[in-house]
Amino acid sequence: MDTRILRTFVTLARRGNFTATADDLHLAQSTVTVHIRTLEKDLGTRLFDRLPRGAVLTDAGRLVLADAEAMLEAEERLRATATGNRGGEITGRVVIGAGETLCAARLPGAVAALRRTHPGVEIHLHPTGTAEAVDGLRSGRLDLALLLEEQAEYADLTAERIAAEPLLLVAAHHHPLTAGGSPAADWTELAHEHFFLHEEGCSYSDRLARHLLAVPGARPRLTRFGSIEATRSCVVAGLGLTLLPRVTVEGAIREGSLAEVAGPRIPDVPVQLVRLRRRWRSPAVRAVADELVRQFSPS
Repeated sequence: MDTRILRTFVTLARRGNFTATADDLHLAQSTVTVHIRTLEKDLGTRLFDRLPRGAVLTDAGRLVLADAEAMLEAEERLRATATGNRGGEITGRVVIGAGETLCAARLPGAVAALRRTHPGVEIHLHPTGTAEAVDGLRSGRLDLALLLEEQAEYADLTAERIAAEPLLLVAAHHHPLTAGGSPAADWTELAHEHFFLHEEGCSYSDRLARHLLAVPGARPRLTRFGSIEATRSCVVAGLGLTLLPRVTVEGAIREGSLAEVAGPRIPDVPVQLVRLRRRWRSPAVRAVADELVRQFSPS
């Protein structure tokens, strides 16, 4: 059986959309359709229901999926074994999901290092939130994910804490709470300020919001953004405060457009390296995971 057709089937099962599957596999949409029809003809059963909202696996399709994934994994193992026996370089495609902070500030260094040590490994970065990253790991769209989360406890995932990102409470340099010599603000004082926070689902933003909303009688103004850049820009303009990883604001602090606000101690947010527990790790995935651990090491 042609494993290219199986790969198309598995990708469509994960994506649920012919167009997205074609994009992922760099195929024409008509080719995806031909692959699925060919497989259905070979197996003598319909694998997908074509619905207005997309392609949905039939009962037979769900049964076939596990075996198709196993066959593709066996092919990947075979290729890895053959390459290793020849003493060849590690090759492969690795897809990493991570939040905007890590994609912009931390991962470029890891990608650069991997290009030097493993030029045959092709890396794709996908900015994503926690829920989307977990779904991507489970569906197979992602090989690895980096999450800024206190905990990453999922029965089907394995998580390794590899670092911690310091967080800073900041405001515009001319904000009253950033004035030199000002006493540290407490939660009651902060709860009367306007905060611009990263979108819901961001662990450190959600934790700050809970602290502010827990202040008796306080009604903090909380504005959420899906972009850290938009959040930072509003604060630079003097519209309020924010809490962000230090790496995303230290440049603005050096330039003088932002300043740190003295306030309650806010713990660092852990960086969790997460993968699907039952999925085989190819040599390329192992090489990327090892490099990520090195890049995030305090040393």
